[in-house]
Amino acid sequence: MARATTIVEAEYECPAQHHNPIEMLSTTAVWSGGRLTIYEATQGAQVTKANTAKSLALDPAIVDVKASYIGGGFGQKGTPQRQTALVARAAMLTGRPVKLVMPRGQVFHNASFRPLSRHRIKIGADASGQMVAIEYDADHQQSRSGQFPPQYHESQPQMYGVANYDGTTANVRIDTQAPGYMRAPHPHPASFAFEGVVDELAYKLGKDPVAFRLAHDAKMDPVTGHPLSSRFLNECIAQGAERFGWSRRSAAPGSMVRPDGTQVGYGVACGAYPAITSANIAKLRVSADGSARFAVSAHEMGQGIRTVIAQSLLRQLDIDPAKLDLQIGDTAAVPQHLTAGSWGTASVLPAIDAVVAKMTAAVDELLTGRQIDGNLHRKLAMAKRPYIEVEVNTLAPGQPERALLGLRAAGYALAGPEYPGFTTFSYIAHFAEVHVEPRTRRVRVPRVVSVADCGRVVSPRTAASQVRGGVVWAIGSALREETEVDPRFGGWLNNDLADYVVPVNADIGEIDVSFIDRPDPLLNTTGSKGLGEVAMVGAAGAVANAIYHATGHRARRMPIRIEHLL
Repeated sequence: MARATTIVEAEYECPAQHHNPIEMLSTTAVWSGGRLTIYEATQGAQVTKANTAKSLALDPAIVDVKASYIGGGFGQKGTPQRQTALVARAAMLTGRPVKLVMPRGQVFHNASFRPLSRHRIKIGADASGQMVAIEYDADHQQSRSGQFPPQYHESQPQMYGVANYDGTTANVRIDTQAPGYMRAPHPHPASFAFEGVVDELAYKLGKDPVAFRLAHDAKMDPVTGHPLSSRFLNECIAQGAERFGWSRRSAAPGSMVRPDGTQVGYGVACGAYPAITSANIAKLRVSADGSARFAVSAHEMGQGIRTVIAQSLLRQLDIDPAKLDLQIGDTAAVPQHLTAGSWGTASVLPAIDAVVAKMTAAVDELLTGRQIDGNLHRKLAMAKRPYIEVEVNTLAPGQPERALLGLRAAGYALAGPEYPGFTTFSYIAHFAEVHVEPRTRRVRVPRVVSVADCGRVVSPRTAASQVRGGVVWAIGSALREETEVDPRFGGWLNNDLADYVVPVNADIGEIDVSFIDRPDPLLNTTGSKGLGEVAMVGAAGAVANAIYHATGHRARRMPIRIEHLL
């Protein structure tokens, strides 16, 4: 920092926010025949199984958890829920099924949330305009005994290859319930702050914000010194700038004004998210009667994992799609990993490839060279075999076999983003146009262009949907969302969907999504990386940077409201 010729230093703040999935926290428990079956909206069926068994001093072998579909999760349903063991115990005592649905107001007060966080960032550039040093101190609110870590340096050191990076974090322990994971838990607020300071530095240096970012490409992980297995962030920026029409931008803040006085701003911001993967277990049974059953570790939260699984299986196996039964989120089928952190698809695809290869080999062995026309079901029928069932275990690169013990016990079997010999992240670039009305100062976001590097895109439609959802949420975070504290008692005041303000259709304009679609060569056989979390990272920063370009006012706190622009 001492040799930096230009320095920008600023403090940014991100508010407390709450998940509001439409399906609320709910548990149904059934005690029958000496077995406990729990139906719950959870991202971690195995986690729920292990914690409930421990709480009630039960043998985990007699506990099953089923979470076939989850009406939104976003991290809130990834950790053990408070009501589960109570509902299960009530079912055991009464001998009858017991169901509890937590009202939304209680969800605000009993479930986890995104904590208020503060980000003090100092970036120095040398005489050539290259960033040479970063100091970044972050803290967030924490309960008296909560364990949610303040990992705000998870992605930022990977953004622009700056070797001199000094980061600290801290918990501020106060009287509140424990915060927890909420979509893009640390990179979302961190990128809002970090990309804001990067933008401030670009303007101070008199450089175009796009060109400034393009000048800071990286091929190595500055933390470990390992090569990055793939990084196409600059391709995201360049493609996004072209699709957005960045060249039409007038550089000076406040210089783009429509005839009615509306101020127009263009903003850019980027994001990264660790490419994490999990060990997996999969079973595939193909029957002569035309049916097939595939069980694997995964949870469907609306992100489309069932579609990805079905598409991947049907591309490789000639089986009847109408009779394909997918069993996910069911501990009675196979152990279930906690599904979060965008590792679902990248973890399930290697298992599909492995189980298909094993099934193909088993069928070839059965037929011993005989040529039988028709699909796999017909081949089994002609060979007079009622079914073939195979099971496989898969591991992340460099992951030891003992990871499977963690998967079977409690659903934890994660690896990455640092793997033996390489590091892997997903990347994204967002471009936002904002309109600021001259008298009301209301901010509109008529269009956003987002380009992602998530390795190979295996399901384009659901992938694009993930990015649009992340952008919508980021617009809400930038302009609408904040959970407000009752100063008398410390509770949450706006604990319903009437007062917790989120975007509606009228708030959202065009969202143009595209992908680099180049496979990662090292992470897995398919070359796919995570997408769901990175989709949101940087989008709020792009909106904030666009507001600065429109008005000349640098907003350093979310949400950016009308009164901040008066």
